[in-house]
Amino acid sequence: MKRIKYLAAAIIATLAFTSTPLSAAEKESKIGIVNFSQCVAESKLGKAEQESVENVKNQITSLIKDIEQQLTDLSTKFNDADYLDGLSPEGEQELKAKFQTLKEEHSRYQAQFYQVMQQANMKLYQTVSSYVNLATKKIADSKKLSLVINKDACFSFDNSFDITALVIDEMDRSFESQSKEAKQTTESK
Repeated sequence: MKRIKYLAAAIIATLAFTSTPLSAAEKESKIGIVNFSQCVAESKLGKAEQESVENVKNQITSLIKDIEQQLTDLSTKFNDADYLDGLSPEGEQELKAKFQTLKEEHSRYQAQFYQVMQQANMKLYQTVSSYVNLATKKIADSKKLSLVINKDACFSFDNSFDITALVIDEMDRSFESQSKEAKQTTESK
């Protein structure tokens, strides 16, 4: 009998606890959703970082293309029987050594290209991410949001939760402010 009384008391306490009205904080908890990809694509910082990555890519690509052109020229010479007949054995060995050196250099540049691009993309992600985090914190504080999550973490959501435009605006203000400070610092030197 005692067990039934304890069980009944526990059930009543559980029901009482779960049926109490939500506290004011629980009623007003708000959620914000940020599209990180959009922040990268549309913010001034994201565009500047993407341009930086593209410049690095173009520099390395031009080096690789130059070596590829040299390899093509040497390959053409190897396929030209008249040209090879006119070379001394030492000249032919020198040509083969140059071809081998260029192939190795080409392979090194390609490996460096992938490594540099990976590092540049990681820098882009980290830089933009830090700006998104700061902007999101400001927006969350001003709008009294309880939770802000990346859009990629959601399967679906109501568009009224999307604060991406506000985050991008805040990122742009912060980027412009820091750019002006950097410009003033370099001008004063």
